Amino acid sequence: MRHKKNCECDHAGGFPVFGEGFTRRHFMKLAGTSVVASFFPDVASARLLADATSVNPTLHNSAKNCILIFLSGAPSQIDTFDLKEGGWMPDDFAPASYGSIRFPQGLMPKTAEQIDKLAIIRSGLSWAAVHQLAQSWAQIARNPTSATGRIAPHIGAVVSLESQKTRIATDILPGFVSLGSAPMAKSGYLPASNAPFAVQPTSTGLASITHPHGAERFGDRWNLLHIIDPDRSSDGLGKNASDMEAFYLQANQIAGSPDANMIFSFSPEEHTRYGATSFGDSCVVARNLVAAHRGTRFVQITLGGWDHHTNIYGKTGNSLYSQMKQFDPGFGALLADLSIMPGVDAGKTMLDETMVVVFGEFGRAGGGPTGSGGRDHSTRMSIALAGGGVRAGTMIGKTDFTGENVTEYGWSANRDVRPEDLTSTIYSALGIDYTTVRHDDPLNRGFEYVPFAKDGTYQPINELF
Repeated sequence: MRHKKNCECDHAGGFPVFGEGFTRRHFMKLAGTSVVASFFPDVASARLLADATSVNPTLHNSAKNCILIFLSGAPSQIDTFDLKEGGWMPDDFAPASYGSIRFPQGLMPKTAEQIDKLAIIRSGLSWAAVHQLAQSWAQIARNPTSATGRIAPHIGAVVSLESQKTRIATDILPGFVSLGSAPMAKSGYLPASNAPFAVQPTSTGLASITHPHGAERFGDRWNLLHIIDPDRSSDGLGKNASDMEAFYLQANQIAGSPDANMIFSFSPEEHTRYGATSFGDSCVVARNLVAAHRGTRFVQITLGGWDHHTNIYGKTGNSLYSQMKQFDPGFGALLADLSIMPGVDAGKTMLDETMVVVFGEFGRAGGGPTGSGGRDHSTRMSIALAGGGVRAGTMIGKTDFTGENVTEYGWSANRDVRPEDLTSTIYSALGIDYTTVRHDDPLNRGFEYVPFAKDGTYQPINELF
């Protein structure tokens, strides 16, 4: 890791070696994760191999939905949600104080208008400063190169699977929808019906949702398919055939619902108000999906382009400015709309019932920009949350003047917030037992929703609620 002081190896209660939760079982599991042997210098210590005590999960059950906005490429936390002011900062960032928060309202004016709805984690830490590895890790809550990492579902697929328990006849939409670029993970070993339903938003909704020769012709074709290909609808041909049948059934449900396409559509006024960008369009559709109450419980919006090794403050080309012209109006309008839309429960708004989470795979180095006018990778990162039971105005953690080294962790675990902790927090808010161990995995070793969470190594950030 780039900064040893950012490594949890030095903290009691940390992971993976020096923590109280490191057991014989942990060691055997990690032995197959492709983590190098040099990471375990003191593994012979009896203290490290002590038995762990299983924990009772803390389920906040405060949200019905989750919208995850993933900023791939790794945005600079010290220019956004953990602002550090120095001679390098452009004047038009125009930082302002919102209570104890200093925020670049000139760069993010629409977000600043909604800042009273935000909670911010500043003690987040990625496991790696390598894009693809860290992106996958964040979306499956484990090392992608490990044995279970190779079969792991996206956290949205887990949410989709768990939501099957409460689906009703009118829930015709997939439990997990992705908007924009495809997420780094799919359904893993879980049924493909829990994979992300990928959509590129357009004002007219879903393409080819109606048969060109009418509903009657479509019905005839559908019936013929099931007459000539009965094996495809059974388990006789294996998981791939079953998954294909599930996809067909899901598509037929959507095509047969006259109002489904309206959920994926938006007006010219909404397109403009959300920033007149593809990202803004995705935010409109995400709003529609959770507000429709038609089965979608998890939405991921992916916005790439944050890898600013050069030109980070440039007024032309790819820079923080060009990225914020997409992100800021879309995110701001999303929070504003959800906060005034009625929720399912009396007295609740859609924001009350929807957890919105914003983060990237890691962050950026502090201090002044490099000679190339950019910022290199840092494992330190910030996470912004709103709604879904999160207490607005909560600040978890503090960093030093560089924005890379933690001076105060800000939560009961007294360590960095890892992707596994964030995933545990999302699951807990949605009422999902993050300590669950499934015994249906093809490796026959038990699949943990969040590895080591049942032993207390990872946990929800309860201070957010």
